[in-house]
Amino acid sequence: MFTGIIESLGRLEKKETEGSNVHFTFSCSFTSELKIDQSLAHNGVCLTVVEIIGEQYTVTAIDETLKRSNLGRLSIGDEVNLERCMQANGRYDGHIVQGHVDTMAECLKVEEKDGSWEYLFKHPKGQQNLTVEKGSITVNGVSLTVVHSDPEHFSVAIIPYTHEHTNFKNFKAGTLVNIEFDILGKYVARMLGKR
Repeated sequence: MFTGIIESLGRLEKKETEGSNVHFTFSCSFTSELKIDQSLAHNGVCLTVVEIIGEQYTVTAIDETLKRSNLGRLSIGDEVNLERCMQANGRYDGHIVQGHVDTMAECLKVEEKDGSWEYLFKHPKGQQNLTVEKGSITVNGVSLTVVHSDPEHFSVAIIPYTHEHTNFKNFKAGTLVNIEFDILGKYVARMLGKR
């Protein structure tokens, strides 16, 4: 369980393919605090730490994860948003995030708004791919509030702190991002769809 509040950026140091799996080796500011078998969200994707050597750690993504997320498109040196799982006595500063990415969305536009930034995204249309204005959405692991919404598009706005401390600063038209739709909205959509 995560909250969508990014702790740090990770840098991809190495990428190795083994069968249909990919082993990603990252460096980050809190590598020394990690342990084997720990869950860690990378651009919103929950992955398990399988190896730690010095200041670097390794996680493995299976084929399903690679198809559904942008992780397979990462290049050496790319940055990912990182969040460790929520502690039982922690605060929900964001919203309930599972670390189970639903799909990817394409950034259509980035607009600077005199101290903030607004991003427009297009996602596949689907019954459970649901956004609502002023509802929650997770983009590359970041908990955000939807500004505008229609069946295939949504926009979010971010403050300078988020721009500086996440990989949002690298987004441009054409960037593919990971999307996790709000879990409550997905359950409501599923229940209504069965009627």
